[in-house]
Amino acid sequence: MCPHFKRVNRPSLPIRLSELARVLRVLGGAAPVFISLAGLVAILPHRIALAGGLRVIAAGADTHTSPGGGPPPGNARNSLGDGFPDSARLDTVQDRANFVHWFTFLAETQYYAPTARSRAEILDCAALIRFAYRNSLVAHSPAWRKEAGLPFDPGFGDVAKYHYPFGPQGWGLFRAAYSCGPEPQSLADFPCPPSVRRSVPPAGQNSAHDGFVEFADSATILRYNTYRVSRDVRAAQPGDLLFFHQPVQREPFHTMMFVGKSFYQPRGTDWIVYHTGDMNGRQGEIREVQVGILLAHPDLRWRPLASNPNFLGVFRLRILQ
Repeated sequence: MCPHFKRVNRPSLPIRLSELARVLRVLGGAAPVFISLAGLVAILPHRIALAGGLRVIAAGADTHTSPGGGPPPGNARNSLGDGFPDSARLDTVQDRANFVHWFTFLAETQYYAPTARSRAEILDCAALIRFAYRNSLVAHSPAWRKEAGLPFDPGFGDVAKYHYPFGPQGWGLFRAAYSCGPEPQSLADFPCPPSVRRSVPPAGQNSAHDGFVEFADSATILRYNTYRVSRDVRAAQPGDLLFFHQPVQREPFHTMMFVGKSFYQPRGTDWIVYHTGDMNGRQGEIREVQVGILLAHPDLRWRPLASNPNFLGVFRLRILQ
């Protein structure tokens, strides 16, 4: 369960459009979930939603793999040695900017203008990250925009390198590992999530997209799909994730998205969006708060300070590295 704050007022929609600097963001924090039946339930809705638009996506993706096909040549190359293939990384400044714009916009929009479909899918902090991540990589066609129910067109360009699910990993989005073998030293502080060991087939059983899955909990996103930028929250950039570890709780890993300047709030440049996760047996919700407020949280465990052992730091997605 993530920290609770007084709800931020939602301005009337539609709002005025800003230039690309006005990146949209969303609240998403929650407890990690075991990747089993919960994972299946989580991925089915978006597969169904994408199925109707695959023809549209395919029209502009003739140079990429299909969801059922094999990876393009060079898919396994991993120049940084972190297990994340170069083919999945966004190589250009423009692609990275477009991804971050969509990532933060889609997350924040789930607080201000969620749809029935997104409400059903986003039930914890990791689900908010998965939702925004996946939909940032699709082709944002007119059909997709209608299905997404956006309150306005933000005017962002699409990622050009590939469109989900026609990318190098097919339907897989997040790196995972069947067993905890040798890992980069930067991961030594984070225990291998038990759910990962149970959920991903052994190497060789899924050779086309081995090691990548559609569903990932907060611990898996932290360990295999991000790298630490700093323990100083002032280093956070739009799209970065703040991770907390609360070992006394049933679901110990929690994440929040740093959105910076909001598309929906006229003031402030330090907005964070997150999902609370389960609230003592009640269904949680997406919330938005400023870093300054979080720094003064009455429960010291939730303050994003380097002196707080429960604050793991600011992390950036490996797809942007």
